Amino acid sequence: MKELSLNILDVAENSVKAGATLTQILLTERDGVLTLEIVDDGCGMDEDVVRSVTDPFYTTRTTRKVGMGIPLLKLACEQTEGELTISSVTQEADPVEHGTHVTATFNMDHIDFTPLGDVSASVLTLIQGHPDTDFLFRHEKDGGVVKLDTRELREVLEDVPLNSYDVMEWIGGYLREQYEEL
Repeated sequence: MKELSLNILDVAENSVKAGATLTQILLTERDGVLTLEIVDDGCGMDEDVVRSVTDPFYTTRTTRKVGMGIPLLKLACEQTEGELTISSVTQEADPVEHGTHVTATFNMDHIDFTPLGDVSASVLTLIQGHPDTDFLFRHEKDGGVVKLDTRELREVLEDVPLNSYDVMEWIGGYLREQYEEL
């Protein structure tokens, strides 16, 4: 993928498909290292699946025989001398504390660092496509933090759907304003 924001979109979509009610997208830029964490409370994966998801010829999809999202994210990390780790607990193993935690680190000064891209657009796409799922987005840089939590929006909006036009416009503007202040 040409931008990490597309990897974020892909992995977060997997979280939603795994039944997550909350998906956290956490970015931290510190000392030339970008750390991306995607944490969900979905159904989780057993140890065999966790070991297999980095293989491009492993997929749970029935529409094609390859799954490239996680393998491409792993490649993007490794190209910058970073790493990808995945931990997961199945719902059967722990009915309360289940889900998946993907952590990817990137050396941002490396010549092969893939640009972050328009992460706000990825967050908007997730909210628009999955208005009943909650997302916590947090991007921490030296200059400050950009944050959006759909749970907080739901409290204020009550019965207004998150994917309504006016709400989506507001979210886009809210994220842009925060990035401009960094």
